[in-house]
Amino acid sequence: MDGHFVPNITMGAPILSCVSKGVPGIFMDCHMMVAHPERWVNDIADAGGSLYCFHLEATSEPLLLIDAIHERNMKAGVAISPDTPSTAITDEVADAADMLLVMTVYPGRGGQRFLDRCVPKVSELRARFPHKDIEVDGGVGPKTIGPCADAGSNVIVAGTAIFGAEKPEEVIALLKSTVETAQAKAAGRS
Repeated sequence: MDGHFVPNITMGAPILSCVSKGVPGIFMDCHMMVAHPERWVNDIADAGGSLYCFHLEATSEPLLLIDAIHERNMKAGVAISPDTPSTAITDEVADAADMLLVMTVYPGRGGQRFLDRCVPKVSELRARFPHKDIEVDGGVGPKTIGPCADAGSNVIVAGTAIFGAEKPEEVIALLKSTVETAQAKAAGRS
């Protein structure tokens, strides 16, 4: 978070570098809530980032940015905020990206209330891109994972639900099993 695209400021590269050194080989999914995301690609790659996910609303050249991310040997993710329709992600952008992210809260702060109105965007993207990783982020926890998984999300970000839980391992197991069950059901319908 750079203090421009969203108000909070958390500079990721120094933290990522420390984590990468402390946990060699860790996959770091870097959700960049920044203006001008192209400015940060090299810093995040140099720090050990594995996936660089940027907000579609923050760039005018998503395909060039995806290419730059791939050139640095990272996977590329494309995020959309709650007020952005799923159709803003063109077929060309989705085909170039490795993952699509639907925000289910407004970017910038943890602990927000889950926005149910964003879930149909997951279904729309899953219908258009059946083999693409589709992530949800924001307000996801034991009470909201079901609709996300049933809509087709196979990658989940959960912060407050895990870090605020008495038994975080149980929450993680529930989230994981809910997604796996939904994927098995969807595979049976295919």
